[in-house]
Amino acid sequence: MFEPLPADRILAEALPEGSLFAVGGRVRDELRRELDGAHVALKDLDYVVTGVGAQELEERLRRVGRVDLVGASFAVFKVTFDGCTVDVALPRREKSTGAHHRDFEIESGPEIPLQDDLGRRDFRMNMIARAIPSGEIVDPFGGESDIRARKIDILTPKTFEEDPLRMLRAAQFSARFGYALSPQTRDAMTQSAALVQSVSAERVCDELMKLLVQAPKPSIGFELLRETGILPFVWPELLEGVGVDQNEWHAYDVYRHNLETLDSVPPGDLVLRLAALLHDIGKPRTKDGPHFYRHEQVGGDMAAAMLGRLRFSNEVGESVEHLVRQHMYVADPDLTDAAIRRFVRRIGVAHLDRQFALRAADIAGSGLPKRDDSNERFQARVYAEVARKPAFSIKDLRIDGKAVMDRMVELEIAPKGFRGDKRVGDALQYLFEQVTERPELNEPDTLHALLNQHFGGS
Repeated sequence: MFEPLPADRILAEALPEGSLFAVGGRVRDELRRELDGAHVALKDLDYVVTGVGAQELEERLRRVGRVDLVGASFAVFKVTFDGCTVDVALPRREKSTGAHHRDFEIESGPEIPLQDDLGRRDFRMNMIARAIPSGEIVDPFGGESDIRARKIDILTPKTFEEDPLRMLRAAQFSARFGYALSPQTRDAMTQSAALVQSVSAERVCDELMKLLVQAPKPSIGFELLRETGILPFVWPELLEGVGVDQNEWHAYDVYRHNLETLDSVPPGDLVLRLAALLHDIGKPRTKDGPHFYRHEQVGGDMAAAMLGRLRFSNEVGESVEHLVRQHMYVADPDLTDAAIRRFVRRIGVAHLDRQFALRAADIAGSGLPKRDDSNERFQARVYAEVARKPAFSIKDLRIDGKAVMDRMVELEIAPKGFRGDKRVGDALQYLFEQVTERPELNEPDTLHALLNQHFGGS
């Protein structure tokens, strides 16, 4: 039984009876919940209003809340009320005039049938509307049947010519929902694969993020992109690992191992999933017999370059690069306490959880049974040391650069008004090394005494 949302009721009261329809992913996901029990949260609320002109529609919406016109040429209004923002549009039809997503002739108006508006969308499962507030389904193209069959199908082979980004959407929908591509969809993607080069990096990044963050098994999407010939145009470096065999500790080639490692990371963490996908990306370029010397360093360089090219944020790129560079650490639970502290310094406290999660995924992605519990015992040592709160960086020292400068003036190795030079940083580094070996030295009086020794004072 359909139950209108609060926003549905408010809009329906402001508009003529029978004119308001919910459209887009919201309707698809409502049907997914009803038909196959999918656990999905309804996010974007999109509506189409039929039989009402743009001016009248705007006037009626202003009685509901704040209205912003975002599609002047085809009447799309963002309406904000009761703490939510929804999109309300007149029906429109589109005609492709080129290979780019903005290359369309758009006709919009109250006289355009709802069916035409639905038919311009990407897949049949998204060509469904729901009358508000009655809840009646409007399904002229059989989208509900596709949802029942867990299938992704297109209305015309020109779908991907009209907007090549839809090929990436097909891959991420397939991985997120567990839906299969129809033969027609797969064939059309293969035929149009090269057109993905016309899509901006920002739009590609958006779809890859949905695949990486939301799909239970992102490998399904990447494999579809590979099988249809799209992946070489989007992320060719991933394919360098195909057929690159590894040592006896791995059941898969480098490409498959990277995907298995990716799938071993739970959804939600973009940085960790990217690190899993790319942790061994440098292996094909460093293969020397059964060895891959410094592949983590080569991989770190590659990760930074690739994620920049694909327009992932600098913060994401830097975090992924760091995890890739550090993923070959030795997990020896018998290291000294000082060695454990040096490990934490190198990785960084903020990165520890992800670094350990990446190691666990790497092991799971090997395709072979886990050998022992050394990683778990090493992690326990690390977390126990972190809990003791020793100095893991220079900023954790109990004195700062100003104290060092003041001491240098007192020792007459710097003039009054001294504002620092390289010696200050060297002194702080010296103190940091001392407290890394012996955390109990991190007390102001002791550190001042160590400064005297460092500068040759009494």
